[in-house]
Amino acid sequence: MTGIDAVPPAGTVAQAPTIEARPPSPVARLCGAPWGLLLLAVAVGAGAGLGSIAFRWLITTFTHLFSGRADYASAGGSANPHVPWLGAAFVIIAPMVGGLLYGPLVDRFAKEARGHGVPEVMLAVAQRGGRINPQVSIVKALASALCIGSGGSVGREGPIVQIGSALGSTLGRFAKVPEGRMRLLVACGAAGGIAATFNAPLAGVFFSMELILGTFSAEAFGATVLASVTASVIGRAAFGNNAFLTLPPFHVEHLAQYGLFAALGVVAGIVGVGFTRILYWIEDACDWAWRGPEWLRPAAGGLLLGLVLLALPEMYGVGYPVLEKATQGGYVIAFLLLLLVGKVVATSLTIGIGGSGGVFAPSLFIGAMLGAAYGAVAGHLMPGVAGGAGAYALVGMGAVFAGASRAPITAVVILFELTGQYSIILPLMLAIVLATATSRLLSRDTIYTLKLRRRGIDLHTPAPHATFNTQTVQTVMEPVPAPLSADGELTTAADLLIRSDHGTLPVVDDHGRYVGTLTARAVAEALTDAPDARPSQVGDLAQADPTLTTDMPLATALHTLITATGTALPVLDPGKEHLLGWLTHQSALRALHGATPTPVTPLA
Repeated sequence: MTGIDAVPPAGTVAQAPTIEARPPSPVARLCGAPWGLLLLAVAVGAGAGLGSIAFRWLITTFTHLFSGRADYASAGGSANPHVPWLGAAFVIIAPMVGGLLYGPLVDRFAKEARGHGVPEVMLAVAQRGGRINPQVSIVKALASALCIGSGGSVGREGPIVQIGSALGSTLGRFAKVPEGRMRLLVACGAAGGIAATFNAPLAGVFFSMELILGTFSAEAFGATVLASVTASVIGRAAFGNNAFLTLPPFHVEHLAQYGLFAALGVVAGIVGVGFTRILYWIEDACDWAWRGPEWLRPAAGGLLLGLVLLALPEMYGVGYPVLEKATQGGYVIAFLLLLLVGKVVATSLTIGIGGSGGVFAPSLFIGAMLGAAYGAVAGHLMPGVAGGAGAYALVGMGAVFAGASRAPITAVVILFELTGQYSIILPLMLAIVLATATSRLLSRDTIYTLKLRRRGIDLHTPAPHATFNTQTVQTVMEPVPAPLSADGELTTAADLLIRSDHGTLPVVDDHGRYVGTLTARAVAEALTDAPDARPSQVGDLAQADPTLTTDMPLATALHTLITATGTALPVLDPGKEHLLGWLTHQSALRALHGATPTPVTPLA
């Protein structure tokens, strides 16, 4: 049979060993080891830590460039020393110039870098297998740094979450890890970014578990802890081991204060939901008003933002110095409320015009203003009971964030780590739980999920194609074609193969056990040989193609199907003895598009 020796039959095992013969790369062997995930988590954490250093440096650099100061929010409307002749009016021009730089960058290279970033990561984990475009990390870092540096009233946690997550996804794609680990590496990137940026390793872990993964498991906890610790070590080497916010110590001085903190939690939940609604109302208004190209939208909208900054320069950038001053009692009640409203408007406008930045820091700012004003009023009404207004500011920070995000564990942990104030933990927990409950009563969505629902995406229900990832081969396989007997004649097999849709048929023995497949090509080549050199039975030409089993995940089976040379693969029982079905490219595509599979009647 020289013909068969010279040209291996299509769809036969002669081709299949090419899949097994290709040795796995060193990276694939490393990642497949039991400890491979741990090494990948450390690598992602290191990347997120270095990325956070670079990102914070970019923000500082651009803020100096656009305002002449490290943080203009506390400068009180001073002039930019680079352009002193403009006076305080430079804040009108700065957002326009910044938007002119990052607008085309986002529009051209990574549209998902627009906005606050966390919803895109949540979507990638929930419905896209953790896949994030690699260029997002670079584009997001530059766009967000330009936006914040030029006066955008947004935070840096959303960008660093997206940056770290993109790094994790890129590493997972390079290492060719399965989807489950890809999602976990994305969460590791988010945890590392939060940990390094805010010196909050525990908060990074719980942020990833509660908001990004939406689930808790020992494997996920271990991986995110490793990434978070690694990123924190790198971040502390660069920024020092200090609490992110420097606040005076607070104490609960009277039991009646717990009632005041509980009421603050309810109010903060309402404010958190209100912030969410206003954010998207203003974004809708910007969508309705703008008719020009998207790349020009941040520059044009920057004029409006600049006018807000001219009236209230405390809204420039993230605004942590203003937040600290409010917690220390540096503002009167009326100005605190003005700062609260101003931050809601400035942040919503920054996002609405196409800016890039997070909403976590603004929610802390809003909560601090609310809590400080609330504490000041309580102090006037009940001077002997209420205590210092600073404690209410701290509790308000966590409660408004919880009301907006509905992530109570993250809110408690992150406020403790950001401030180092353990003495306020009990009222903080009380207010955060009540804020979360109030938010749930008032709104179905959080500040993160509402952005996705407005695009028709519900993270709590599968995507149109998501069932593909949860199906097994048994749910989509086709009825098996009439098999050939291993002791049948080749001429009979040739007649049956001519009428076959796939050019290949399964072969079984006398007991119905699967033997292999026979292709039309193999029979045609065999029949061209001399009669005395020709195999006499079908079983002599049957090839043991890669096989699938009914309990195999469809996503895994699809990889085997597309790397095989034939047009279909046999589906066996879990014991790999009896033929039960047939998986073709068409049946896999039908499953991908959500079509109802053809019912399969098992062979007798």
